[in-house]
Amino acid sequence: MSLGRDPLDALEIPDGTTVEEHDLVTDGDVIVGGQSTVEFGVRGRNVVGGERVRFGGDIEAEGDCRLDMWCDVAGNVLVGDDAYLGERVHIGGQLMVSGDLDIGDDVEIDEGFEANGWIVIRNPVPTLVFYFIVLSQLLRVGEADAAEEIADALSGDAPDDPLVIPRGSDISDDAWRVSTPATVGDGCRLHGNLRARSIEMGTDNNVFGSLRARGDISVGDDTRIHGDVTTRGGTVRLEPGVRVLGDVSCADLELHEDAVVDGSIRSRGEMQILRTDDGRDAE
Repeated sequence: MSLGRDPLDALEIPDGTTVEEHDLVTDGDVIVGGQSTVEFGVRGRNVVGGERVRFGGDIEAEGDCRLDMWCDVAGNVLVGDDAYLGERVHIGGQLMVSGDLDIGDDVEIDEGFEANGWIVIRNPVPTLVFYFIVLSQLLRVGEADAAEEIADALSGDAPDDPLVIPRGSDISDDAWRVSTPATVGDGCRLHGNLRARSIEMGTDNNVFGSLRARGDISVGDDTRIHGDVTTRGGTVRLEPGVRVLGDVSCADLELHEDAVVDGSIRSRGEMQILRTDDGRDAE
């Protein structure tokens, strides 16, 4: 990845991400861009929230948790290592920190807090500014490899890809709305309609909602979509074993012979039926 690339330029959902009883659960890190709303609780390794992010449930971070100024958390915040809270953060429940707590001015914690390590009261540097400072310092001293590792972790190129929610997103049990492209890994179980610029979905996923994009939509093997698949002007590609429990509407359609669409199909342009043996059009 180029160090100049914006790490929050797409919705990236890594392999194995699930929604469990109104909690968004992933094995890796969770990075949420500023001014986003996440109606779920969040469980991950490290959890990072930009400015004015609103979380509708608890946050459980195995490692660190960093919330920038004006963030709002409806429930508890449980942190396995260190916590960093910017000014005017509001937590509707308890804050429990196993490590150190770095806290800004006018932070409100409705049900109290506990930290086992040091407590420092100041205004922590905003998260993305913090990462920029670290990257700049590493590059200044010639540690390009270390800087690249941090940039890759933010962009999803690291071995354990983070869950990345771009700036200004609205994520809920009803819909996942982003203005960027969306990428979904393998083996995910998601609730809500996915709305994005384009959608690329991996294999063996279960989506309890519809897919809608302005551009292309690609659905990987053995994925089940409990809703419609719709694009305004792009191509829909359905791989082997895909089942759409709804309608498909698109400009062009590439439909594998082993994919199933329960509803109607509306393709304004070219429609191809793909074979299993070589991917060419079926005769």
